Amino acid sequence: MDLNRICKEVETISKDVGAYLLEERRNFDQNKVEEKSFNNLVSYVDKKAEKQFIKALKELIPDAGFIAEESEDLKASEEWNWIIDPLDGTTNYIFNLPFYCTSVALIHKNDLQVGVIYDPTHSELFSAYKGGGAFLNGKKITVSNKTTVKASLIATGIPYDDFGRAEKFLALLKHLMMDSKGIRRIGSAAMDLAYVACGRFDSFYEYGLSPWDVAAGALIVKEAGGKVSEFNGGDKYVFGDDILASNSLTHDKMEEIITKYF
Repeated sequence: MDLNRICKEVETISKDVGAYLLEERRNFDQNKVEEKSFNNLVSYVDKKAEKQFIKALKELIPDAGFIAEESEDLKASEEWNWIIDPLDGTTNYIFNLPFYCTSVALIHKNDLQVGVIYDPTHSELFSAYKGGGAFLNGKKITVSNKTTVKASLIATGIPYDDFGRAEKFLALLKHLMMDSKGIRRIGSAAMDLAYVACGRFDSFYEYGLSPWDVAAGALIVKEAGGKVSEFNGGDKYVFGDDILASNSLTHDKMEEIITKYF
């Protein structure tokens, strides 16, 4: 499998889908928004963008399966699978906030191979393949060099439907508010991870995510020199329930702080 070639192909496909997202946003039809579950929105744009991805990616690797947000009828493979979020940050998109992106990963069994995140609003393309480094618009990127949590800018996601751990989340948030340079919430986990990879954020943590939210970004962070784990240090973050990504230097301390509350 030529991962470099595949990564380049996925970059092109992602730009094509991103162009559709931008164009459709100009005449977006608010009447075509659905609520899959409480606060979990989906639009006709998500669905059409995913179909575009599936069609193009099937041609790229015909035998690969799919793990995708909007298409429950797709089947996963035992070997190679595409993990797709055609529009990460749907709520932002619907409310015309310019923080959303496409996210595509290729995974072999449980081993991430390719990750591509495209932010069409800012024309930023983040990409990586296993062993090849991480890039933003073709230029190599690395994580930040902050060595303490106190000096860090930290990203998180505020729970929108899973409130069973809200008190723990708020207690942790209060701790980090007073022990960092600040907390940011963009509303797109894929973009949060991409920003860790290029050093804009020093770490990111969130619970209640899905594989399509984190798969591409996790690989990009790792290829940029960062570290990714579950809150407790485990390695099941792609298919698990929570994720911590950092510049590596602050990872152990962030993990120690988070596990005091979770």
